[in-house]
Amino acid sequence: MPFPPPPRTLLGPRRRSLLASAAGAALLVGCSTDADDSGTTGGSESAAERARARAASDSNTLLQHYDAVLAAHPTLADRLDPLRAEVVRHAAAFGGGSGGSTASSSPSASASASPSPVAATPSDALTDLATAERALADRRAKALLDLPGELARLLASVAAAGAAHAYLLTEGAK
Repeated sequence: MPFPPPPRTLLGPRRRSLLASAAGAALLVGCSTDADDSGTTGGSESAAERARARAASDSNTLLQHYDAVLAAHPTLADRLDPLRAEVVRHAAAFGGGSGGSTASSSPSASASASPSPVAATPSDALTDLATAERALADRRAKALLDLPGELARLLASVAAAGAAHAYLLTEGAK
């Protein structure tokens, strides 16, 4: 037995189509290009520069934490070296000059500049490092809402990488 025809014929787009189109339009309006960012005022440009400098400083501080853990627990080098290399790239992406110079030095030389103590056991040191990564990723995720396009995208990418580092540092041991 065939199904009866619908009670009325719909003309025009359906409600779902309209909602999807409206959502897509909102996403397109929210996206910006570098040309859009150049039209900001001098005050917001300095805020963006301050945010970039803060992000570079945060990455350099995190790099010092990695170096301190590596100096205290050299057996973790195989596990931490790839993550540390990413933190060096993050510092460089934000214009952190000291991140690049620290990258070429040995972890033990950089660790002497780090004032924070390192946990006695490797597992506790990894937990502390994961906590630092997670806290920094959370701060960066909150800060990106007030930044112009390209810098916000960079900060979002680095925040996501930091969250992934925290996961790898904690879940990799299980």
